[in-house]
Amino acid sequence: MSGRVGDLSPKQAETLTEFRERIQDVLPDLPAQHDHYLLRWLRARSFNVQKAEVMIRKLGQNIEAISLIYDCEGLGLKHIWKPAIETYGEILTMFEENYPEGLKRVFLIKAPKMFPMAYNLIKHFLCEETRRKIIVLGSNWQEVLRKHIDPEQLPVVYGGTLTDPDGDPRCRTMIKYGGTVPKSYYVQDSVTVQYDNSVTVSRGSVFQLEFDVSAASSLLRCQFASDGADIGFGVYRRTKEGNGQKVSEMLQVLPSERYNAHLVPEDRRLTCPEPGVYVLCFDNSYSFLQSKKVSYKVEVLPPPDGQIPSPHSQGDRRLQ
Repeated sequence: MSGRVGDLSPKQAETLTEFRERIQDVLPDLPAQHDHYLLRWLRARSFNVQKAEVMIRKLGQNIEAISLIYDCEGLGLKHIWKPAIETYGEILTMFEENYPEGLKRVFLIKAPKMFPMAYNLIKHFLCEETRRKIIVLGSNWQEVLRKHIDPEQLPVVYGGTLTDPDGDPRCRTMIKYGGTVPKSYYVQDSVTVQYDNSVTVSRGSVFQLEFDVSAASSLLRCQFASDGADIGFGVYRRTKEGNGQKVSEMLQVLPSERYNAHLVPEDRRLTCPEPGVYVLCFDNSYSFLQSKKVSYKVEVLPPPDGQIPSPHSQGDRRLQ
């Protein structure tokens, strides 16, 4: 039995009754008194009445809102992947719809230079009120966190005094991992993605896209997915002016390879060593029987230095 309302074993139902009787003195002060709420505490302690009672009595006061700390260390372009962004958005939307005004503030620390771009992709999932609660902290983030969060409740690694019983400053034993997702929950074996543009690459042919990169060290990024079968992909740079140069005569920048983009969408990135016309090739020349539909999105991002203001400065700023 799941231990939820309507799916209780006789023993679980008996335990719920006992639990309700044992907490009669604090029951009126709880946020809710119905079975749905009380069963949450019992499930959290595997229907051990004593442990559930200790847990609920520690509640002490109603929690109306929470503060979150997002550690952005290591955040990179590989995380800005369309399926992932859509998942982030769905989670944020569910939180807003089911826990209204449950968020007090969100602190973002160690935000990299590319963070503004990442935030722009997800902010449309958030209402204006939630956006006002997001604060990007600068280099003095530990000091700011201590002003808003009791140091005794803040891990040492984030500027507080809290550690694990064994002294771990990251408090790893306090993290409740969810475990492996059961295969029965899997929706499908592949990820279906539709990007902004699409093209059908005929059998035995190659489709080319040209991009004029004006500055050295610019980042050329291509996200793509194919329908039904794999597709070849490579990047070249023209060494002659005009459109008459063949791919075989161009400088190879990213060797052409076959990608299983029909199973998992691809995200290819390269730093352009020098300005010039870069040619992206979707290669289906090896297929004599099947055309391939490819959806794609290509971006040319400027060199990082001087292009995006760094958030690692004194003070903090709210995102809109």
